[in-house]
Amino acid sequence: MENDRHPVPGVDYPRTFQEMDDWFRDDVGCRKYIYRLRWPNGFVCPHCDGVGEPWKMSGGLLRCQSCHGRTSLTAGTVFQDTRKSLRTWFLAMWFVTSQKNGVSALGLQRVLGFGSYETAWTWLHKLRRAMVRPGRDRLSGSVEVDETYVGGPEEGTRGRQTETKAIVVVAAEKDGNGIGRIRIRRVMDVSRDSLIPFVKDAVTPGSVVHTDGWSGYSSLVKAGYQHQVTVISHSKELAHELMPRVHIVASLLKRWLAGTHQGGVQNHQLDYYLDEFAFRFNRRHSKARGLLFHRLVQQAVAVGPAPYRTLIGTESRGQPPGQ
Repeated sequence: MENDRHPVPGVDYPRTFQEMDDWFRDDVGCRKYIYRLRWPNGFVCPHCDGVGEPWKMSGGLLRCQSCHGRTSLTAGTVFQDTRKSLRTWFLAMWFVTSQKNGVSALGLQRVLGFGSYETAWTWLHKLRRAMVRPGRDRLSGSVEVDETYVGGPEEGTRGRQTETKAIVVVAAEKDGNGIGRIRIRRVMDVSRDSLIPFVKDAVTPGSVVHTDGWSGYSSLVKAGYQHQVTVISHSKELAHELMPRVHIVASLLKRWLAGTHQGGVQNHQLDYYLDEFAFRFNRRHSKARGLLFHRLVQQAVAVGPAPYRTLIGTESRGQPPGQ
């Protein structure tokens, strides 16, 4: 798999399904790929930081030549403790990244022939968790920030009030007249204590943050940002005309949830779907599906395992979704 076979120098990914099928015909090929992604500069022992080619042992274990410590290739990755073949995981990741609008658990179950819907659902959530790149860069320049509400219609509520809907705050980077990168997070309310931490996590200090006149954003200048305020009620233009980027993102998010997932996403599971939406949106201009596959495998190696009990929990993960 030398790099000169690939359209982007230094990037190791299959360009077509045929190449993917050939490269990862068995777990041996998958393990070699994971090894290169996990230790791109050569093996480093997690026990003693020793370097050098490890001894390969039965059961897929690696043994350090310095301290003789044993390491599993998949320990600390999304693939940890899996009972399925790595090839099946790679097929799942190719299928997920090759579909423009994503896939449902039922769709993945059918394609991979899983006997259990729960297995497909769990795998998709594990992969969605891997769509958040550790140490990702924050947005910069000029950024629109606003909240939107996800869920069915409510009666008797107005403004920023909600009884059952999930509150999602969106940050959209300006790119000329278009939209650059985005960040999304589910928050518990629209207070300053919820909104300002999101901005700090999503946007580089010193950037221009464009919001409406909501008081929850009033301390942005104190937090180190240039704050551009547009009071929607004082303008003849509509909100989607004054802050078009966040409104476009919010509209696309709701359409995606209603289409691909048919509106069947529970509030406490929404974080994972926001991860996937942001991952896809931020790579919407990529024409190389194989590169998306590569990024997902790369991040699956980096993010750590996601036990089933954490996937079904009713609490937010406490970290900003989106990439």
